[in-house]
Amino acid sequence: MRPAGKGPLDSLYFHYPRFPARHVAELDGIVRRHAAVIVGAGPIGMTAALVLARYGVRSVLIDRKDTLNDGSRAICIARPSMHILERIGAVAPFVKKALGWRFGRSYYRGQEIFRLEMPHPSGEKYLPMYNLQQQYIEQFLHDAVAGCDLIDMRWQTEFDKLDCRADGVSLNVSSPAGHYRLEADYVLAADGARSPIRSILGLRLKGENYEGKYVIADIRMDHDFPTERRAFFEPSGNPGGTVLIHKQPDNIWRVDYQLREGESEEEALREENIRARVGAILTDIGHDKPWELEWWSIYSANTLCLDDYRHGRVFFVGDSAHIVPIFGVRGLNNGLADADNLGWKLALVLNGEADDRLLDSYSPERRGATLDVFANATKSTRFMTPPTRGWRLAREAALSLSLKHEFPRALANPRQMQPYTYSESPLTPYAGRDAEFDCGPSSGSASPNAKLADGGHLLDHAGIGMTAILFCDGSPNTEAKLLLDQLQMLDKRFVWLPIDGQGTASEAPAIPDIRLRNARYWHRHGRSAA
Repeated sequence: MRPAGKGPLDSLYFHYPRFPARHVAELDGIVRRHAAVIVGAGPIGMTAALVLARYGVRSVLIDRKDTLNDGSRAICIARPSMHILERIGAVAPFVKKALGWRFGRSYYRGQEIFRLEMPHPSGEKYLPMYNLQQQYIEQFLHDAVAGCDLIDMRWQTEFDKLDCRADGVSLNVSSPAGHYRLEADYVLAADGARSPIRSILGLRLKGENYEGKYVIADIRMDHDFPTERRAFFEPSGNPGGTVLIHKQPDNIWRVDYQLREGESEEEALREENIRARVGAILTDIGHDKPWELEWWSIYSANTLCLDDYRHGRVFFVGDSAHIVPIFGVRGLNNGLADADNLGWKLALVLNGEADDRLLDSYSPERRGATLDVFANATKSTRFMTPPTRGWRLAREAALSLSLKHEFPRALANPRQMQPYTYSESPLTPYAGRDAEFDCGPSSGSASPNAKLADGGHLLDHAGIGMTAILFCDGSPNTEAKLLLDQLQMLDKRFVWLPIDGQGTASEAPAIPDIRLRNARYWHRHGRSAA
């Protein structure tokens, strides 16, 4: 929603492009079978298309709108998501525009009770978190999509019928240019929380709905607080509730505040009430300068997901598969991980490099990640929006004790999103070998990305297929060479990275690791390992 007198896309800081409907070959009776049709051109759908394109797979991307989504919506991009954006060739504008951060503060009745510091190992390429309005996220991804010849982007295109068969999927679609039929090997449903595809297939999200509701208000103001996540419990500007404040580019600030018990959505969303509540919150944090209201909406915290993210040749990604609470910034990041996970697997199948069984790993891996999110986000949600009188009393006790004692303060930690570990995935066959390492990353976890002597980073050298990291002093031994040859036969994109602790490796190009910085990330201390 926007202030009175403003149009739906009249923004203080962002110019919304308009995308016309296109005349496509199917309107002329030309029947084409597409490898993948992606429904929904939000951040998740566009990322999925770009992941497929990275492997040379063409896709059709359709969206019923004629522009990008309005409002800040999903604003926090986690470090693992920046790596995904880097792999699909879209990260540069994100780094330039987004505001990076790693700290946060929690307050109770005006007094700071908790200081968040997200882990940031020395030499990491990206900060733990970046703030950027969703309009920019979509714009930057769309720029990458528009520059890719393998993605057929069709705006103002809506489907009204889906026919799933054993050998493919058909969609009846319409646009201002006419009606036609799309034939696809696979369909990716990236059509959001109210997914029409999910409804047509008779599938239902299951889980918990929480009663607490929050208003999102985007405002523009000149405020000098650094880029940190601030959480206020029972502030005077929103008595009995919670307030979250995030800084975004262009002097835009995101203010989320919890509605009071019994407060109606209709009344809460009236512009005069938005202005009064936001004004009180700003007074509470000591901001007495002018500010402007940009946009507002409302949301509730839910933990909902499908039983299976695969339905034959239809795959659900992002909010169509799961709804997660915003606390801990998991929604967008979880969806981007879905798109990345499914994208490379589907590409290998479509390219004939793997059979369809590989796709069976998508749902257990990504649904497992969702359930892990639920386990962490539920704790935050119950603390941020207590569902019962008992939870409210427990929270009040913990917060009150936090004013003088250290032990309960971590409860005010929103538990920021962490990468999921695929230790139980069918694609992680060596989890038992973790015992051979004293510590370091476990099987199925995200790889460390140490900074190299030349200023680059280890994963800059990774390929788009299987990548092996070999720690060796000098040339690989016979056993290691045999293993590398076998891996090359399994994956034509296979690359291996020799990490040389002594600077004597004959293999080129070896990555020097004189101080054993990379070896220590895996806790190998210079011992040879594959």
